[in-house]
Amino acid sequence: MSEKTYPYIRYSKETYSETEMIARSRSFFEWMDQRRTVREFSDKPVPEEVLENIIRAASTAPSGAHKQPWTFCLVTNPEIKTKIREAAEKEEYDSYNGRMTQEWLDDLAPLGTDWQKPFLETAPALIVVFKRIYEEKNGKKKNNYYVAESVGLACGFLLAAIHHAGLAALTHTPSPMNFLCKVLERPDNERPFLLIPVGYAAENVTVPDLQRKPAEQVIVKYERSFI
Repeated sequence: MSEKTYPYIRYSKETYSETEMIARSRSFFEWMDQRRTVREFSDKPVPEEVLENIIRAASTAPSGAHKQPWTFCLVTNPEIKTKIREAAEKEEYDSYNGRMTQEWLDDLAPLGTDWQKPFLETAPALIVVFKRIYEEKNGKKKNNYYVAESVGLACGFLLAAIHHAGLAALTHTPSPMNFLCKVLERPDNERPFLLIPVGYAAENVTVPDLQRKPAEQVIVKYERSFI
């Protein structure tokens, strides 16, 4: 093995017996399977430390060349939330009244969505995720790598962390989302990726009665064969 040029540190990962691994993996799946998207939130405040810890957990995600090409904007200011709602509803109204195909609208029908997005004001916090296309250092642009994939992974971690904290979330993607750059005054190297209201689910909230695909529809096995 060639000598490492850059510093490395020792890493060890605890592991478990096969029986315990099966139990832990099953338990985690069943717990994650309880996660649902909600569109009705309580306006009860969430401690800022909780929100910061959730974002810190998201930022532990792997990324291309460890560039960590993400920015998480935490919005709790009511005036800014109102501006975001107004801008989002303008885009959503246009989408629901001409941009979307009828097939798209039919697919959305079971979810009960429309152009109105009151949750953007009701939820105590909005986490707006931006992807950083490049970095600028000493007047020069330095590319980031696998930006969409990296930020997507971080958002997955973020949703799991929100669920783990006992909170609810919604992944909202008004299209186009460029208004978020203007409202939040983000730099030119950032592009909006996801808008996530976070908070406590409203009392007596309901969600669509949907079923996830069974394992045989999402897992394709290529098992070892012995000749």
